[in-house]
Amino acid sequence: MPTPTLVLLPGMDGTGELFAPFLDAAEGQFKVQVVRYPTHLALGYAELLGLVRSALPVDEPYVILGESFSGPIAIWLAAEHHHHLKGVVLCSTFARNPRPALARIRHALAYVPFVWLPSIAMASLLLGTFGTAALRRALAQAVAQVSSAVLRQRLRAVLAVDVSVQLRSAQVPCLYLQASQDRLVPESAVAYIRSVLPEVEVVKIHAPHGLLQAAPAQAVGFLSSFIVKCEHYCNAL
Repeated sequence: MPTPTLVLLPGMDGTGELFAPFLDAAEGQFKVQVVRYPTHLALGYAELLGLVRSALPVDEPYVILGESFSGPIAIWLAAEHHHHLKGVVLCSTFARNPRPALARIRHALAYVPFVWLPSIAMASLLLGTFGTAALRRALAQAVAQVSSAVLRQRLRAVLAVDVSVQLRSAQVPCLYLQASQDRLVPESAVAYIRSVLPEVEVVKIHAPHGLLQAAPAQAVGFLSSFIVKCEHYCNAL
């Protein structure tokens, strides 16, 4: 059986462009496919799930990585028992709203002017003290491509999501890449995933929420081992 392809599902910007540092680090290690979301079409999780399904490899094994916003999509796919899906990676993400206190302002999101949010503030949340000039610039450029309506829809989706039932049904190896300096997804979100799926392997990396951007080499190392593990797991079935 060929080595599984790593299918990357992007964070809230959905452009896939922020994977660039990771793709550079992963070159020659394993095959990678990036799924990209529409930048001017406000879709919820259900619609994006259909988009991702249509983009998955059809005749080769693969492992899905759901980054941040896309974690629930990766979990949902794991519950669907796709024949060629050999493992799931959750990166800086959640199975349900990681900030329950924000749910009460869900309907006020229509008035949030995302285009006016300072890039410095976004970089602080996503990159913290790990933000280089190049990473901050890449973040600003990626977010600038996405309409405010799309960003609002995706944030509303996060505040309403709960894929606990699907997580409990996952039957493939699961790895969680946890950022030790995550300012967006709290420790409680990881603890909840472990309570629902005790067999999940959790690896903590010294990094901000943008783990794949700030610590790509470390992530590639752990993912290389996990992909081999998935390969052996499937061969043993």
